[in-house]
Amino acid sequence: MVRAIVGANWGDEGKGKITDMLGQESDIIVRFQGGANAGHTIVNNYGKFALHTLPSGVFYGHTTSIIGNGVALNIPVLFQELQGIVDRGVPVPKLFVSDRAQIVMSYHILFDQLEEERLAGKSFGSTKSGIAPFYSDKYAKIGFQVSELFMEEADLKEKIERVILQKNVMLEHLYHKEPLKVADIFEELMGYKKMVEPYVCDVSTYLWEAIKEGKNILLEGQLGTLKDPDHGIYPMVTSSSTLAAYGAIGAGIPPYEIKQVIAVCKAYSSAVGAGAFVSEIFGDEATELRNRGGDGGEYGATTGRPRRMGWFDCVASRYGCRLQGATDVAFTVLDVLGYLDEIPVCIGYEIDGKVTKEFPATYLLEKAKPVYKVLPGWKCDITGIRNYEELPKECREYVEFVEKELGFPITMVSNGPGREDIIFRKSTGL
Repeated sequence: MVRAIVGANWGDEGKGKITDMLGQESDIIVRFQGGANAGHTIVNNYGKFALHTLPSGVFYGHTTSIIGNGVALNIPVLFQELQGIVDRGVPVPKLFVSDRAQIVMSYHILFDQLEEERLAGKSFGSTKSGIAPFYSDKYAKIGFQVSELFMEEADLKEKIERVILQKNVMLEHLYHKEPLKVADIFEELMGYKKMVEPYVCDVSTYLWEAIKEGKNILLEGQLGTLKDPDHGIYPMVTSSSTLAAYGAIGAGIPPYEIKQVIAVCKAYSSAVGAGAFVSEIFGDEATELRNRGGDGGEYGATTGRPRRMGWFDCVASRYGCRLQGATDVAFTVLDVLGYLDEIPVCIGYEIDGKVTKEFPATYLLEKAKPVYKVLPGWKCDITGIRNYEELPKECREYVEFVEKELGFPITMVSNGPGREDIIFRKSTGL
């Protein structure tokens, strides 16, 4: 069976923990989009890890980890990560890299940095990992696919020359920087070839055979619905589709094979980067939630930037679950809210004097004001509880209120950072 784990919001929902947990019953785990611009934090018996490119199932000896064709493949980062987990006692995972994945080049990172600097106060809040320039080149058909590392040398150099002709116009005349050289880019690509060659695989064929054999395949998404370039808070979005539907494309499998979609939501809201965030909170209120949140605080796994904080947003989350096609919702970091006397929940947006429960396009979203319902807190620590019925009454009421507002079943409740800190529940019958 194929299932997907994806984010319902801005990213940072705790998908890594859910993937790590469900990896136990998976044979193959596939990263299908995005690059090293966001990370998943994992806490397990080996310690605490921040993964950026490796699938979150690499800690199990029985799984095969795959980098799909939809990924923005930063080869040095991938192998630094791989070495980093092995150095900390994790057995060397079985890893395949799609021959159709495309490569993040050093100049993609350079262009990302230069453009953010040029835009200054109007920048997109990029992690400067080269993601937007990478995907721009991919769709302009001037990127380098892993398979092209194995071309004839003369043909590869000819392509490099053609690509950097365009790049150098921008470097010299827009950014006033030194031009790229064919020899340097060729040397870079040959270095990447040496690193990745043992792992290259025809991934779509491999997955097709695995599906026929009845293997359990887990598709791991990066970021969340609201960062999708089509359906998110455009233009403050990422450059690859963050939806489960793209899992079929980014892994190379038929769409009808995805049987389960687990959309992950935090019990409150957080976001890294610029863009509309209706339920955002500020000042001491935000600082306290940030410092109590996540595992050791709400800071970006890739950048270390403090995350923007807010109360749970039913409007954005309902929309996110709908676009993902959620069959299940995993509700994470519920334990964090145990310090609050009362917990506001955003149940609607007021736009130009009218209240809506539908998530609008960005130009309207910028004007939206949150409409809150305040629920009682439970004022105790719920970590260690494994049975849903043993949660405090107010805690269960919070989960069930959110579930009713979402209209999608919350079947997993996470109440701690470890993979064992999870409560499985039956939906209330939506």
